Order: sequence, then C-alpha cells, then structure tokens
Amino acid sequence: MKVLILALSLLLMSCSSQITDYADTEPTLELDRFFNGELVAYGMVQDRAGKVLRRFKVDMVGCWEGNRGVLEEDFFYDDGETQRRVWYLEKGPDGRYSGTADDVVRPASGQTRGYALNWRYTLAVPLDGRVWHLDFNDWMYLLDEDRLINRAEMSKWGFRVGEVTLWIERRGG
Repeated sequence: MKVLILALSLLLMSCSSQITDYADTEPTLELDRFFNGELVAYGMVQDRAGKVLRRFKVDMVGCWEGNRGVLEEDFFYDDGETQRRVWYLEKGPDGRYSGTADDVVRPASGQTRGYALNWRYTLAVPLDGRVWHLDFNDWMYLLDEDRLINRAEMSKWGFRVGEVTLWIERRGG
C-alpha cells in the first residue's frame, strides 16, 4: 500500500507545472514593480469540490525601498468580516522572493520566471473557532503591466482542501 501511495504521489507531482515552464514568457513579473502603489483585488475561496465558500475584495498598498517591500492588505468579505495582513517582502537574486506576515507560520519562498511566480507558505487560518495551518501553493500570472491573476491551492497533511482565486489590478490600470 505504501508503494502505491508513493507511486501515485510521484505521478501527480510529475504532472504539475514547474516555474521553469514560464522562463521565456512575457511580460516579466517583478513583484517590486507590480506591487508598488495602490491595487485592488477581487477573489473567492472554494472548497475542494469547487463550491464557492466566500467572496471578497482586497484594498492593497505596496511600497518598496531597494530589495525590501511592504504590502498592506485590507480584506472585506461578503459576510461583513474584515481582515488585515501586512506582508514584509524581500527580493533576492535570480527572481527569488520571500515574505512574512503575522499569520504566516512558514514564510513564503519562491521564484519568478517570465510572467509567473510560484511560492509556497503556511498560513494560520481561523475556521469554526479553531486555527488551522494550511499549506499554500501560490501561483501568480501577470496578464499585463496592470493586471494579475493569483491562484492558490490550499492543502492540509498533503491533501487538497480548497483554492483561493484573485484578480488583482493596479488602481487606475
């Protein structure tokens, strides 16, 4: 049984996209350029079956000094809940980025290639009176200089539990 599970896991991993798949694509995504200034996002959270659980809007403001940036996010959910997250970002060599926030349990780490970014992190998510540590496999795709699509798969113990999708655009874009 363990061999079967390992074989299936390897098969699924071999079918997934790699950041290098986007190496020769344009326009080039640089977080310090895109997430600089005022942005707005619209998104939804879906369960593992695809049912929409929540919809939301996010007002964002990004500011960079050299290779360090701060991205402030104010979430407004369709049920009236609000949430604030402040990301502290760092740009490294070769398109690498890292990020932390108060509710990020395992810091974000990833890389850009062409118009795509893939990074992974663990987020503390409150749900039904408990806090769950969910792993995020986060992909961003730059459509043009003012618009980006963000798709993040959420998992727990290696099992997919849902997805978050966002449309992000620069204000005035």
